[in-house]
Amino acid sequence: MKTYLEIGKIVGTHGVRGEVRVDPWCDTPDFMKRFKTLYFKPDGTKPVRVISCRPHGNVVILKLDGTDTMEQAVLLRGKVLYMDRADARLPKGQYFIQDLVGCRVLDADDETHCYGTLIDVSKTGANDVWHVTDDNGTEYLLPAIGPVVIETDVEHETVRIRPLKGIFDDAH
Repeated sequence: MKTYLEIGKIVGTHGVRGEVRVDPWCDTPDFMKRFKTLYFKPDGTKPVRVISCRPHGNVVILKLDGTDTMEQAVLLRGKVLYMDRADARLPKGQYFIQDLVGCRVLDADDETHCYGTLIDVSKTGANDVWHVTDDNGTEYLLPAIGPVVIETDVEHETVRIRPLKGIFDDAH
């Protein structure tokens, strides 16, 4: 599993004192408030101290150390920010999307049956939807709800499911 995970992208400036607007790539903008340090590189190099962080609608307004003018903030537009996974504690049963992508999707009752690979996660509001692609490249949409997702093991890159009727029926 990666140590540094994408947390958002700087999409613009805010005001004249060097604040930036960030499109958060996490469940809620509030999640970003827990980080004192973020990184400009996926290998953890180029750390930057977070001076302040506040949600503003569906974006986050960040004041980063060393960015004190609008001109400096403009130069950061388009940059992706990374977080150190060690700085985040997720509640039991929640996972980073980046850890789920690439997991093999196995049948909970017959581990020899693999439905495919989890390739993406969509946020729908009610529940997440997992995009699963089989060996033929056919994509299936799977609701990530308790009765369907039986076990998630990101360390071994597997999830075990009991799919709802109709999701994979045409594949067999």
